[in-house]
Amino acid sequence: MKRQRILRRCCSFLIIGLAVGGATRADEITDWNQILFQSALAAQTSPILMTRVGAIFHSAVFDAVNGIERGHTPIHVAAEGPRGASVRAAAVMAAYSILVKLYPGQQATFDSKLAASLASIGSGPTAESSMAIARGMAWGKQAADGIWDWRSGDGFNSPPPPFLGGTVAGQWRPTPPALAPGAVPQFATMTPWVLRTPSQFRPFGPPPLDAAQYAADFTETKLMGSVTSAVRSADETAASQFWNASTAVYDWNQIAVSLIRSRNLSLPETARLLALVNLALGDAGIATWDAKYHFVFWRPVTAIPSAADDGNAATDPDSSWLPLIATPAFPEYPSAHSAVSAAAATVLADYFGDNTSFSVTSDVLVSAPPRSFTSFSAALHEIKNARVFGGIHFRTACDDGQALGIQVGYFALEHALQPTRGGRRERQ
Repeated sequence: MKRQRILRRCCSFLIIGLAVGGATRADEITDWNQILFQSALAAQTSPILMTRVGAIFHSAVFDAVNGIERGHTPIHVAAEGPRGASVRAAAVMAAYSILVKLYPGQQATFDSKLAASLASIGSGPTAESSMAIARGMAWGKQAADGIWDWRSGDGFNSPPPPFLGGTVAGQWRPTPPALAPGAVPQFATMTPWVLRTPSQFRPFGPPPLDAAQYAADFTETKLMGSVTSAVRSADETAASQFWNASTAVYDWNQIAVSLIRSRNLSLPETARLLALVNLALGDAGIATWDAKYHFVFWRPVTAIPSAADDGNAATDPDSSWLPLIATPAFPEYPSAHSAVSAAAATVLADYFGDNTSFSVTSDVLVSAPPRSFTSFSAALHEIKNARVFGGIHFRTACDDGQALGIQVGYFALEHALQPTRGGRRERQ
């Protein structure tokens, strides 16, 4: 599983790097990836919902491109695109069509972006004919409609009654400050993208309340994750706040795009890599929610003041304890950020190698300096610490979340978007 996959590298359109780039020009897919996240930020789309949004968007773009190139197995749309169709126009139209469905209130913005993209495709030294563009647009919309219709029946639109957890020691219940019901419990039973079932890689669960491991986890979070912690360093505080501010899906798409641009990947390669990253993110979100709502484990903000009830002599209650960052409204185990980050990092490490340097900036904390790493493993380690030092997770949840995400990432690599023989280019 640790082997480095040998994938074809070829140059396409010159592009501008984000965090690690040089003097290059962006292609249509990376352009529209940025439009996606600008739109999601404007709409205040929740972090967990972004795992579904990103997967829908990049599935449509990939199947639109692949329907013309025919180099890999499709995600869902198996039909072939028309011969002579513009791959660039197909990618743009698929992206546009999905965004209009996701965020109809922003259509005027999308219309303007679409016009600019099509004008670029139809002009300059790489100009394509109006017929090729028209064929590409028609196919891109068809692919997007196919993905949208498919995922409209994935279970997301059928939420169960509000989830309030329980009151027994160890059970999650609504947490301050919002005291809101558990968020999007339907994610736990949604149709996966690549996984066979949501529970395929379900972890073993949190340690028993009377176990030494639970006491160790409890003590670490109580000490390091308190809003008033005197032992957490300034950089650990900054890291916790950084990774909490923006969504993991944004972070890992930003990292992927920066590396794609710095390596000048071709448009088909870009479509495939971003699809794999977002399929892994999507399934990691579903698998994490399956585990969260199966184990229904309490958060530190509940557990630490209630330690007198946990049956463990090594845990001491603190009725005034509060975490550094606000606790999200869903069960604790396993850590979603650790899981989805590990899934995306597994895909990227498989392509670029683990010891790849990169930086990531926040779309919310715009004045915060970027976080820089010399490997994907180092980033995942910081993310785990950030959730513990932020006071919203126990260590076991982060360790098991990361292990879950790695399994999901490798499964996506082995079962999705596989190379095919007899593709269109080989037959011509």
